[in-house]
Amino acid sequence: MLRRRNEFHERYERFVQELRNEIVSGFLQPGEFILPENTLSQKYEMSRVSIRKALDELVSEGLIEKIAGKGNRVKEPDEDRTPVVLKLAWFSSSYEIPIIEKMIEAFERKHPFVQVEMVLYAEDFYTETIIRSIDDGQGPDLFIMSDQHFREWTESGRTNLLTGYVPPRLMEEGVSYPRVFDLFNHEGSMLAAPIVFSPVVICYNRSIFRQHGLSYPISLGDWKELLAAAKACTSAPDEDGMTDHYGFCFSSSPNRWPVFLLQNDGSIMAADRSRSTMADQRNIEALEFCVSLMYKEHVSPIFSHGSSHLAESLFMKERVAMIMSTYYFMNEFRDHSIDWDVMTLPKGTKPATILLGGGLSINAASSHRSIAEKLVDFMTGEEAQTLLKKHGCTIPVLRSVAEDDSLLNPDIHPQHYNRYLEVLPHAYPLHVLNMNQSEILTLLDELNLLWAGMETPTDTCTRIEQLFNSRLGLAGAGTGMEK
Repeated sequence: MLRRRNEFHERYERFVQELRNEIVSGFLQPGEFILPENTLSQKYEMSRVSIRKALDELVSEGLIEKIAGKGNRVKEPDEDRTPVVLKLAWFSSSYEIPIIEKMIEAFERKHPFVQVEMVLYAEDFYTETIIRSIDDGQGPDLFIMSDQHFREWTESGRTNLLTGYVPPRLMEEGVSYPRVFDLFNHEGSMLAAPIVFSPVVICYNRSIFRQHGLSYPISLGDWKELLAAAKACTSAPDEDGMTDHYGFCFSSSPNRWPVFLLQNDGSIMAADRSRSTMADQRNIEALEFCVSLMYKEHVSPIFSHGSSHLAESLFMKERVAMIMSTYYFMNEFRDHSIDWDVMTLPKGTKPATILLGGGLSINAASSHRSIAEKLVDFMTGEEAQTLLKKHGCTIPVLRSVAEDDSLLNPDIHPQHYNRYLEVLPHAYPLHVLNMNQSEILTLLDELNLLWAGMETPTDTCTRIEQLFNSRLGLAGAGTGMEK
């Protein structure tokens, strides 16, 4: 008897929840009649008495109304009715927050039974905060996941907390950009639905280029041409030894400098993670070029290791002619009068750059999963993606919107916004280096001696390889220099 009662209760609750979700998510619109009671009785294997009782619950919730002689109809939302609250978490330093708020307003207009509450978390410990919140039963229904957060999730071993939902249409051929899905693919399963992305490119000041006789739109073929352009735009030191303007600003951010390593076909960990390959000559050569920009060629400020956004700050002050940056950070340029544009990165032994992105991930324990999926569908759909393109530089994942030049605004977008299309075939997530996020942070810290001019690239690479091998249990394995 207990088993029969439990099975009935499960069917009853499933019926109520499914019908409630169809109404709240907008699948059933206000004024639309639901299936007849006898049809529902057969579908859910319950008596019509039980079906009526369940429908009465939804009547009391203000979701449906009974129309004599016609059936049950979805009710227009009452002003006094408490909506279903969907909690959406975002990291507080995101450039897209004002645009996401516009998306939420548009979604709520289409789904009057739903209220989306956006909760902002500090970027430090963002993933850890969400995991702890989910474990406490207070987790958001869905949240933004950057490529860095993706690495943190895979390292945490808690990916089972996520549904991995991706709108089926988004994965159809030609709808989006296949390479962007690599950002959130873990062992063949998606952890998030891509919503925005950006490769690392070069932003340059056209006024400074004009002053030094450089024409544009410019294309730099390789590292030598980058160095030549940087030299042309670097002012000579004054009598006090001060350089007023530099041609380039190197950045030690882990989302910037590895571009040179990727272009030189370098790697930091073996593909099977059996050992570190940091001391490989290709890595040493890439780092030698990086430090030469500061210490040998003097075309970049030496203090560029001090802040992950120092390069962008100096660029906005028009003290440097070129920087490596992203379409995310380009959103900062709209409030400045600089005459700027974007170009592809010069190549090393091969063309390559870093690919960054953001996706929406759903909490598997959410009681509003179907509604959360509707929000993901909406935010990756044409209306919401158009808001992204019209109001910011960040590249929408929906191809028809991203490549719609009629949405470009010269007050927001660079003249050659579509350079990303040339770059994308050679853009790679940082995890192609076979490092987890903890190792990336270790590398960031261990490179400081190099950036400060206190160690040679060879010594730095050898020391870091030994450190990583020691952590892998290979303390006596030697270094790649012995191969």
